Amino acid sequence: MIEVKNVHKYFGTNHVLNDVSAVLEDGKCNLIIGRSGSGKTVLMKCLVGLFTPEQGEILYDGRQFSKGTAAEKKKIRQDIGMVFQGGALFDSINCEENIAFPLKMFTNMSRAEIKERVNYCMDRVNLVNANKLFPSEISGGMKKRVAIARAIALKPKYLFFDEPNSGLDPQTSIVIDELIAEITKEINATTIINTHDMNSVFEMGEKIIYIYKGEKNWEGHYSEIAKSENKELIDFIFASSLLKRVQGTF
Repeated sequence: MIEVKNVHKYFGTNHVLNDVSAVLEDGKCNLIIGRSGSGKTVLMKCLVGLFTPEQGEILYDGRQFSKGTAAEKKKIRQDIGMVFQGGALFDSINCEENIAFPLKMFTNMSRAEIKERVNYCMDRVNLVNANKLFPSEISGGMKKRVAIARAIALKPKYLFFDEPNSGLDPQTSIVIDELIAEITKEINATTIINTHDMNSVFEMGEKIIYIYKGEKNWEGHYSEIAKSENKELIDFIFASSLLKRVQGTF
């Protein structure tokens, strides 16, 4: 569980996050949604320590993170798996080596065990015959799947995904959504997903936090969206044209 308590974040005079509080739950896919510029990406970067809030605090299972010491933050980061929108792969090594990198760095697994885990992760994200290919030799969608495979290699306790389906075709997006949901349940992870993909919202949104102009404007389960009277939320969802297709299904 990750607790966000009264978090404020400024950039100069721009008050980007204003008194945001939330509880991100174990074993669930916690989605952060909102318009571009709403502050949702800043919130995620605060959660993983790329930004430090000026006020408020962030705790991981009761452990202080935002106000923690360097050693305390490092210990928590060892339990975090992160997939950035761009993938952040190492261009100089192949896909297999990219996925194996954290296993070599942070475990005592044998070469055979690492190979087995890498192949398992690649299979789970539907990567076929890509072990020896370099990032420059694969598509953007495959790069994203390599990044996700690398993120889950260590079976982290906390999983962060920034637009995991960006650049992926619909069929692959479904595979990725299913993978994230399955892994979340398997390892009881606290999974946080920053997304614009409304299909993901309605498929995986066990807990949804809607950020509007730097504030938490709404939170709830995906099944509650169609019944919500929150004007800002409904306007945002209608912009995707998805609610029209699913409103009658709840």
